[in-house]
Amino acid sequence: MDIIYLIFLIFLAGAIISWLAGKVNHVLQDILFLASVIVPSVLFYMNVSVGQEVHFQAAGIDLSWGITAFGWIFSLIVLGLGSLAAIYSVGFMKGKERRGYFYFNYVLSIMAMLGILFSRDLVSFFIFWEIMTWSSYLMVIYNGQHTQSIGIKYFIFSAIGAYAMLTAIVVAHSVTGNFMIADLITAYPVLSFNLQLLIPILLLVGFGVKAALMPLHVWAPGAYSNSPMAYTSVFSGALSKMGVYGLTIVMLSMISHLPEGFWFREVLAWMGAITAAVGTLWAIKQDDAKKLLAYSSVAQLGYIVTGIAVGTELSILAGLFLAVMHAIFKSTLFMAVGAIERQTGTTNFTEVTGLIRKMPWTFLASLMSIIALAGIPPLGGFVGKWMLYESLITSDHFIMIVMVFFSSTAAFLYCYKFLFGFFLGQEEREWAHVKEAPAIMVVPMVILAGLSFVLGTFPGILLKPIDAGMQALGFASTYQHLWDTSIILNGWGNQVVLQPILYAILGIFVIFVVFLTLKGYKNTRYVTTKDISSSGEVPKEHENLTFSVNFFQPFMRAVEPAMRRQIDRYYNGFANGLEALFDFTRKIYTGNGQTYAIYVILFLIIMLLIKNNIFG
Repeated sequence: MDIIYLIFLIFLAGAIISWLAGKVNHVLQDILFLASVIVPSVLFYMNVSVGQEVHFQAAGIDLSWGITAFGWIFSLIVLGLGSLAAIYSVGFMKGKERRGYFYFNYVLSIMAMLGILFSRDLVSFFIFWEIMTWSSYLMVIYNGQHTQSIGIKYFIFSAIGAYAMLTAIVVAHSVTGNFMIADLITAYPVLSFNLQLLIPILLLVGFGVKAALMPLHVWAPGAYSNSPMAYTSVFSGALSKMGVYGLTIVMLSMISHLPEGFWFREVLAWMGAITAAVGTLWAIKQDDAKKLLAYSSVAQLGYIVTGIAVGTELSILAGLFLAVMHAIFKSTLFMAVGAIERQTGTTNFTEVTGLIRKMPWTFLASLMSIIALAGIPPLGGFVGKWMLYESLITSDHFIMIVMVFFSSTAAFLYCYKFLFGFFLGQEEREWAHVKEAPAIMVVPMVILAGLSFVLGTFPGILLKPIDAGMQALGFASTYQHLWDTSIILNGWGNQVVLQPILYAILGIFVIFVVFLTLKGYKNTRYVTTKDISSSGEVPKEHENLTFSVNFFQPFMRAVEPAMRRQIDRYYNGFANGLEALFDFTRKIYTGNGQTYAIYVILFLIIMLLIKNNIFG
């Protein structure tokens, strides 16, 4: 049996067995679940090479599976993050109900995402895409809460994207005679202009939904925040990147051939920049960490789409680098929130605070990930954002860089809100019992946080496979002249010239530790939010003086005009209009046979009156 078939067989069998094993023993179920994710991941990296393919037929249709250099970049996200999040999930799901349901859909999601990367034909691609959508939908409704408002919204937008993609596949087959992706890309330059526009637009709708690109993003905040935190790290970190994967292929393999492709790219780049800015503003507004990170994910995906849409060497390097970094630091933050939720029962900043001594390892992972998200050296977010800024400047996108820079700067507000809200505020008596999360949850967080540091200091580790992926999409090698594309890379292109900054940052931390030690850290008196006086009055017990309440209100009032018009209102208005139309339709279909007979007679009369206009 070919190793590729074996990998997918292990995934599929593992999903089923993990579901059923819970009826026998929960420890056995956990072991089988981890094996279902980690074993095929190890087999993939040990035995599958770039360019290796298998060909077969199903229902008379020629199908092909194989990994490309570009797909290999995203396999790092899917399998690497999927394996670490699986380990985390075992700790998070301990004692929870319907673990088999969770494990089954988790494994199917990882399998489907890898299948998308393997698919060399449109039929396989669509089937795996639908498996990914259905398994993620079942995760969104796992908690049984807000099924109508959140689950159905995710399902509807996913259906819109799927039907758009299916239409594109049918059109592509009509002009190429087969379903091979390579044949579509080869035939695309000679297609009629209408088809050259129709096919990529339909595909971009499908991919734009998963990438949470405005105005197709409205499902994301609710879906991310309503899913179990053990899965949201994969949902935001990996599943959204399947949209980025498809967007990149369409932009570089199709849109780049259009004479009007420049304007196409400009529109998409601006959509990405607007997504980044508006997503950031809504993240600042949130008091619940789940929703804050959900909107933050939408904003970060905006940066990625902007870089890919601009289309220069440096911008695509930045976009793909940020895609991997986003998977790392945002997954870590979702894991941290999951750990806090498990230990305290809440994710609201106004309810829990002062956890830095209670959950030090979770704080450390959160701190490093927040630094990466904010684009501060020496972590990887800085490298990606710097390259994005440079690419926008060198490609004359001066107005766009203002919007992207505003979004990045404003992100500091919700980054500080996250850290202060959970960890740096006063300790409260009701949280005195809180302890650090289990090691099985902490270790994956710390590993991912460490990767942010390593890739921020030595980005060549990641830029080399990105370079190979770009070559697979038609670019010349960029790895040998990376040091010419960005001023922050050293003379060999494999390291960031940030040693002076790094030393300064470490020096500040050392001075801070020494200061606390000399001051007498153990003798410091800790106070609660009630152990203060305000204007000579002692606050009552019910009065909440936590700094997290009404965070950044002056700023939010200033930007309120930009947030007043919500796209959700237009979607809801459209839905209400459809509901009114359906209600009217129900009145027409009365169930009375005599009424239907009158309808038939009226239809025949109308046809007789206009027959000459129709048939000549």
